[in-house]
Amino acid sequence: MLTPPWLEPMLKTRFFTHCVEHREMPRNECNMFCADCFEHSSAFCIYCRTQKHSDHHVIQIRRSSYHEVVRVKEVEGLIDVKGVHTYVINSADVFFLNERPQPRGVGAAAGKAAASPFFCEVCSRSLLNDFRFCSIGCKASRSLCHCRF
Repeated sequence: MLTPPWLEPMLKTRFFTHCVEHREMPRNECNMFCADCFEHSSAFCIYCRTQKHSDHHVIQIRRSSYHEVVRVKEVEGLIDVKGVHTYVINSADVFFLNERPQPRGVGAAAGKAAASPFFCEVCSRSLLNDFRFCSIGCKASRSLCHCRF
C-alpha cells in the first residue's frame, strides 16, 4: 500500500489548539483532520466538522500522556499499519502518530541491555512486542525515504 498524500501533512499538523472560528463555543479544541481536503485544511474542531466536513473522511486525534494518538479503526483501511506498535488506551486500540522522546539511557541507542529485545527501526525506541515501528510517523518516514517498507 502506498503512503497516502494526506499522511505527511497530518503528521506535521499541530493539534489541540483552540478554534479561532468557534472561540466562544465549549469543546472547541482542534483535534480533527480531514483526509479528503487536507491540502486546504489544517486541524479543526467538532463545529468545523459539522459545517465543512460532514461528508468527508475525518480522523479524530486523541491524546495520551501528552502525545497524539489515533484509533486503529479510524486509519487501518486508509494506510498500511502493519508492523506499527499498537497500544490499548481507554479500551481502544491506538497508534501513536509520531515518535516520542525517550528518557536518556533508554533504548537501543543507549548501548545498554534493555528490558525488551525489540526496537523501532527508525528511532530505536524500545517496543513491548515484535513490531518494527513505534508510531505511524516512524513507519511513514521509512516509506517517504524510499527505504524497504
